[in-house]
Amino acid sequence: MNRKKISIQPISICLAILFVQATISCTSPVQEEILPQSDLPSELSLKKVVIALKANKNPEKMLAEKEFLEAYLSKKLSREVEVLIPTDSSVVVESFRNGTLDLGYLSSTDAARNLDQQTASVLLIHLKNGLPNYQSIWLSLKNKNYQSIEELKSKPVAFASRSSTSGYLIPVWDMAKRKLVGPKKALTDFFSLVIYGTGYVSAVEKVLSGEVEAAAVSDYVFTGDNKYLSDAQKARLRIVQKQGPVPSHTLCVRTSLSQTDTAILRDALLSMNQENPTLRDQVFNGELTEVDETEHLRVTREAIETQKNLKP
Repeated sequence: MNRKKISIQPISICLAILFVQATISCTSPVQEEILPQSDLPSELSLKKVVIALKANKNPEKMLAEKEFLEAYLSKKLSREVEVLIPTDSSVVVESFRNGTLDLGYLSSTDAARNLDQQTASVLLIHLKNGLPNYQSIWLSLKNKNYQSIEELKSKPVAFASRSSTSGYLIPVWDMAKRKLVGPKKALTDFFSLVIYGTGYVSAVEKVLSGEVEAAAVSDYVFTGDNKYLSDAQKARLRIVQKQGPVPSHTLCVRTSLSQTDTAILRDALLSMNQENPTLRDQVFNGELTEVDETEHLRVTREAIETQKNLKP
């Protein structure tokens, strides 16, 4: 009996040692994954950051905003930053796809189309008066007595651009809900002439020149500061009708960027809320914040489907 007891003890010790070794080997990888924040990359892997802004303001003002934004983000990121102002939003999808564009300030319409192509995702949006949406409006000359879009039947009008959410998509969506256009009735069946501008200002200028009777734009073009129109121009205009809500513009990031680079870019842009709200408002029209992209783009996607079913 004594021999059995003596022989069992070494075996028990060996098994205990093996158990401890196995436990250490199993837990070590987990400990390696939980690294301190200081050990994570703190700099961009990108040597240069390229950003596209929506071309919807006075060109001279946009040029100044471009230069200020380049200077701010270059210092913040310790990288060269180039800001582009493409007049054709369709090039943004391909630029995201081929990696020549990192960030884009896009309407919710352009954002939805980029998400559908899986080239970009929504990084941030801007708030307008604390809200993630705003209104679309029809503007006419002040001496005109139009009270609603129905009274513009057989009249010439201008939309901000074919890619504009507030200056095209939402107004058309509203017209479809009013049964003024649809699968059997095109915009040109309702209006005598439809002109597409290259942005809000270009559309409003056609009203001021008398070329069209009304133009569809964002409400802040008329009710906000003078980034788009002067006091003299506003004094000649009036709102015919409002429609919406319009999901606010988005800052989209290309999907091929790493999570680390994406996080660094997001934090740099969010820093503008405290460090330079004036520049933030000039470029992005309000406070930047994160959002659920699916919910934010819901109305826009509904309007896109309406537009797809519209008679050409």
